[in-house]
Amino acid sequence: MSPIRVALNAILLLFTFVIQESLISRIRLPISGFSLYLAVVIALVLLENRTGAVILGFVGGLILDLSPSSNAPFGQWALILTGVSYLIAINAESIDEIVSRPVGVGLFVAAGASLLLLLFLVLGSLLGESVGTFGRSAVVIAGNFFWTTLITPFFMPILVTIREVTIGARERI
Repeated sequence: MSPIRVALNAILLLFTFVIQESLISRIRLPISGFSLYLAVVIALVLLENRTGAVILGFVGGLILDLSPSSNAPFGQWALILTGVSYLIAINAESIDEIVSRPVGVGLFVAAGASLLLLLFLVLGSLLGESVGTFGRSAVVIAGNFFWTTLITPFFMPILVTIREVTIGARERI
């Protein structure tokens, strides 16, 4: 992944983060809300090679760690997103069968975002953070899974188009 693509993807993630914080987090959806930002990070990681996926995971986690609304220890999101991105990258061949269809992409991105939230809760509790009750956490994760599954097929073609425009000739080979 070239430095220019890293910068372009970081700008895309910052733009998505601003939309998430200013618009989507203010919408009250039934069950629970959803995180467009986490869904976009997982979707972009699916489109990248191993190195690019890990870099995107780290940059995405760093943006969440630098967020003024985050009350988590610094580096927690970067660690979680980098680890999950690495797991997705090393299993890319087996994941390709799942994500070859739009429904599969939606389910995989929703499962990835839910896994990120679950790992955030587990790591937060290990670090001594108060994470709330198990029932409320389960409702939030289930609601996030539901809404992400429904919305992913709408924004995934946009992400694929952006990736095709920003990919360089050297990376097309």
